[in-house]
Amino acid sequence: MLSTLELKRTPFHERTSRLSVTQNWRRWAGHIVLGSYELSLEHEYWAIRDGAALIDVSPLMKYMIEGPDAARLLHKVTTRDILKMPVGQVYYTGWCDDEGKLLDDGTVARMDEQRFRMTSAEPSLRWLAMNAVGLDVKVTEVTDRMAALSLQGPKSRAVLNRCCAEPLDKLKYFRLTNTSIGNIPVSVSRTGYTGDLGFEIWMDAEQALPVWDRLMAAGGDYGITPCGILAMDMARVEAGLFMLDVDYTAATHAWIDGQKSSPLEMGLDWAVNLDKKGYFVGRRALEREKREGSAWKLMGLEIAWEGLERLYADVGLPPQIPAMAVRGSLPVMHEGKQVGYASTSTWSPVLKKYIALAHLQRPHYEPGTSLTMEVTVEHHRRQAPAKVVKLPFYEPAWKKK
Repeated sequence: MLSTLELKRTPFHERTSRLSVTQNWRRWAGHIVLGSYELSLEHEYWAIRDGAALIDVSPLMKYMIEGPDAARLLHKVTTRDILKMPVGQVYYTGWCDDEGKLLDDGTVARMDEQRFRMTSAEPSLRWLAMNAVGLDVKVTEVTDRMAALSLQGPKSRAVLNRCCAEPLDKLKYFRLTNTSIGNIPVSVSRTGYTGDLGFEIWMDAEQALPVWDRLMAAGGDYGITPCGILAMDMARVEAGLFMLDVDYTAATHAWIDGQKSSPLEMGLDWAVNLDKKGYFVGRRALEREKREGSAWKLMGLEIAWEGLERLYADVGLPPQIPAMAVRGSLPVMHEGKQVGYASTSTWSPVLKKYIALAHLQRPHYEPGTSLTMEVTVEHHRRQAPAKVVKLPFYEPAWKKK
């Protein structure tokens, strides 16, 4: 059992705890959050894909980086070209150690010329402060002072347009705007962790409950549904989005080199701006890896249904598919030799496929490669046929429109 005495409650706890039938609580960054509200994940999952899902994401670590050298600091510590970042832009980025191995990943939002908001999964204050030595910049952690909601799904914009001061029809993908919900100032970014149309709403923690209430009231006609992190977990795998401590290990927490991953290995080539000017942490190692090629790559695996069905038919059973995403390492083989492992696997309700995020060794990460993934059938380990595919598995046309 989780001890609530040891864990923080988010600013929305008074609402979320009363709405949950399951009381299915999970740990997230020192907080207690709901894994699910209902006995089945289906309603919450389909709210993400067909309607509007409201998700409490307040446990995200949040930092304000301010001052004349704020952009220089973030340019130095992330793999993105922050100096070219316009006001109102949000970047997804990773940040590395000197060996080019990931420490964490998150977002950087440029609020104005000298002020940024950064989110991360792990505490990053000490790391930011160490890299800020000699720079005219102030770094402040605001995790507990700022509440955050993720409103995801094809009807999310319609819900926000009902309660925001201005319509958000012109807010582009990975941009942000300052507005208000009722008389409460909020920042809204067109971002999320589901791979669908979605927004994240940032506000003062003391104003959290009125914002929740207004969103729920505005979304009533659209079937707005409170959603836990387990349904979001299924959606993020479909979107090809990885998770710290599940799909990769922070370099500072790794015991051996084999546990570390570079952003290039994780498929973040597009977010590693090697053409940007000046030094950034890990640059030389990443340039070398870019020239020589990556030894590993995070790719998608589609497990063949017919092959899975045969494995269960051999013992007289229909296929048994987990009801939620499985965060566990499963060996991936090629002709009897292990060539990688799946870090998260799930049934995809929208695709009607069993899918997995898999770390694969060169040359087995090429799309179309035939491999097998371990499954357990009636207490016996078996190999189900699978095919390597590009990520994401699912990307709806309306995501960026």
